[in-house]
Amino acid sequence: MTLEMRAADIPRDAILAAAKSWIDTPYQHQASVKGAGCDCLGLIRGIWREVYGAEPLPTPAYTPDWAESMGQETLLMAAQTCLTPIEKTEAQAGDVLLFRMAPNAPCKHIALMSGHERILHAYWGKAVVESYLVPYWTRRHAFSFTFPKIENL
Repeated sequence: MTLEMRAADIPRDAILAAAKSWIDTPYQHQASVKGAGCDCLGLIRGIWREVYGAEPLPTPAYTPDWAESMGQETLLMAAQTCLTPIEKTEAQAGDVLLFRMAPNAPCKHIALMSGHERILHAYWGKAVVESYLVPYWTRRHAFSFTFPKIENL
């Protein structure tokens, strides 16, 4: 079954259910295995696999400081390739948020909006958690995306 065929019937609730099933997965750099370990990108990759099937792009090895050392918008470019851009203010539960950890720095963190002013993300050094979209995160929120061809709430 192709992405085009399968994605047309995917409700946002399926994305949210997949995402919430990752809660408490320990943080593990470069990993993407539910219950065993993942980082922020691994979480989104795992949600994609669960809902859509095969990942659309290969994920090369990366270091914890990859964004700073490369100075490239690798995460943003991948999101623009695989997801549909939306206005930051239009993001709703089931949408993907990208964050810049410093002004003018490349995007380095990714999360899923899980509800009104709530995000689900792999928290460095801890686990996948659902937390409030507090001012720390809203100041760093740079871009919003939606998964392809999902039903709106």
